Amino acid sequence: MSEEDNAPPSIDFNTFILSLSTSALMHLGELPGAQEDETINLAHAKQSIDCIALLEEKTTGNLTGEEERLISEILYDLRLRFVAAKKAADRKA
Repeated sequence: MSEEDNAPPSIDFNTFILSLSTSALMHLGELPGAQEDETINLAHAKQSIDCIALLEEKTTGNLTGEEERLISEILYDLRLRFVAAKKAADRKA
């Protein structure tokens, strides 16, 4: 195996946003195989969502159309999932 085979994939804006999104999904307990009560951490999920929102705000006017759509759609989806998780947590309490 060469060094190129072991090198991590390059990071672009979309990959970075998807990584933050995956982190939020993990904290919402939405990833396959997640143990519901063990992985849900709404504070950390909110922090990841807020980071993506901050990036959206700070990069306004500097993104391609594809990047704008990606970040907008991811934020919409994560915010809906967060509200649902918050409601579920409030019902359990």
